[in-house]
Amino acid sequence: MPQTIAAEKAVELAVVERSGFVESRHTGVAVVLDADGVVSERHGDVEGLILPRSSLKPLQALALLTAGADLAGEELGLSTASHTGTDRHVAVVRSILDRAGLDERSLGCPPAWPSDQPTRDAVVRAGGEPTRERMNCSGKHAAMLLTAVANGWDTATYLEPGHPLQSHIRQVIERLTGERVAATAVDGCGAPVYAVTLLGLARAVHRIGVSSERSPFALHRQAGTLVRTVREHPWTIEGPGRPDTVAIERLGVFAKTGAEGVLVMTGPGGTTVALKVLDGSSRAATAVALRLLERHGALPADDVAATLAALPLSVTGGGRDVGEIRPVV
Repeated sequence: MPQTIAAEKAVELAVVERSGFVESRHTGVAVVLDADGVVSERHGDVEGLILPRSSLKPLQALALLTAGADLAGEELGLSTASHTGTDRHVAVVRSILDRAGLDERSLGCPPAWPSDQPTRDAVVRAGGEPTRERMNCSGKHAAMLLTAVANGWDTATYLEPGHPLQSHIRQVIERLTGERVAATAVDGCGAPVYAVTLLGLARAVHRIGVSSERSPFALHRQAGTLVRTVREHPWTIEGPGRPDTVAIERLGVFAKTGAEGVLVMTGPGGTTVALKVLDGSSRAATAVALRLLERHGALPADDVAATLAALPLSVTGGGRDVGEIRPVV
């Protein structure tokens, strides 16, 4: 049975320090590709298999574009997102569904509360309930449905691995990673998620991140449009104050976090980081990725320091800061 990287093939990526005492350690694997896509740094078994979870969304969104989906601007951003369920996010999801001639009932993702706390409080006060539109993957699902409608494919079965939509997505993933999919699983939102190596995922995201909208090749033009769109609309990719949105807003990176400690990030010049925290926690992932990009000259040190200060990396005790979550690679 395929499985992810073994603990003995991982390294320490970050620690949690409280009052000068290292309380917890996050082990995992990480790889850095330079602007030309050459491996310039690796930590642990980067050729081991992972499930990319939502870090796969840029590849899935690009596949939707190549399948003829009419997505641009905020709608394209939402198709790549793990959003926090704000009213602004939901409005874009509804816009995509309206253009597909569908409504929330067609979404195959499960109902969820918004993860944005003020929005959740407002929904609760209004007597609301979890909905599919509020689920963090609803933008991807709405975009998948729009693509299915555009191609005349069945919308009721769009999440089945053998559906033409999912078959096309898998083919694009294999093309971008340069690997055959090692296993197929069901993601938290109900969509197929594919096992690839961390190195393969890094190569795929690097190819997307360095693509030009002026390329003679349609796939690269569409990838360039996808990256530009996310950078222009960083609120779509996650939400106010969230790590991906903060990093994109402040540093101009292209970033996508996935569940279970996965993260991909490409700097403005093309240097790319991919990592997987083995314990499944994402709390240190953005900090590790930013430090690795800084080390390779992809981001200015002062800008990285200011961005880290804006992320939830403080350890508190008695209502005050007494430590921090910090990278050690």
